[in-house]
Amino acid sequence: MIQQNAQEYIVPKRVLVVAAHPDDIDFGVAGSVARWVQEGAHVTYCIVTDGQAGSNAPNVDLKQLVQTRAAEQRAAAAAVGVTDVRFLGYRDGTLQPTLELRRDLTRLIREVRPDRVVCQDPTAVFVHSGYINHPDHRAAGEATVYAVFPSAETRPIFPELLAEGYEPHHVDELYLNLTLQPDTFVDISATIERKLAALLCHVSQNVAEAAEWLRERNAEAGLPLGYAYAEAFRVLRFVRE
Repeated sequence: MIQQNAQEYIVPKRVLVVAAHPDDIDFGVAGSVARWVQEGAHVTYCIVTDGQAGSNAPNVDLKQLVQTRAAEQRAAAAAVGVTDVRFLGYRDGTLQPTLELRRDLTRLIREVRPDRVVCQDPTAVFVHSGYINHPDHRAAGEATVYAVFPSAETRPIFPELLAEGYEPHHVDELYLNLTLQPDTFVDISATIERKLAALLCHVSQNVAEAAEWLRERNAEAGLPLGYAYAEAFRVLRFVRE
């Protein structure tokens, strides 16, 4: 991995990846996840919403769609070596960065105790030409950022979690994807095929054409660095004194 800010490359031990919808991770960061798993990291996925807004068909069975998308996400996770997938079940399409959501994410961080958390950049609104970032992405990202700090590591915040046995935890790194300010590029040349295999597990979302577009996007991200394929992140590191 090459980083424009020249930070030392760190192999994570435990990674928590939080995303709004089933398939968000596979569009955004599954190539990096596959690499981290190969390097020995234990990775946990957290999908915040139930995915029921993933169809515009007038007569779709929404309960069945939720089950289908969860199964697709588990299969996609398995394609890159992830076996721990959590679903928070918030309603798809109307997500807000509430205290309830932040509490749920704080609980998960304290349980999993990751040294690296990955989420969607909550500051990005107009990401690409012709694309308005989904508000669920920003809401999930904002709640995750504030769960990382201050909530996960501060004992007086959410004291009910202490009563449940969840002690505070300090996260060392925050990786933001779908960002307008990337400073870190992960070389996924060796894992791009596994990433695309993960994406293609989301059959209900008709992703076959999107897979080729995604290959091109990751090739463009890697080109300036001499990588065949790369994923871009904005990275914050929180070093203890």
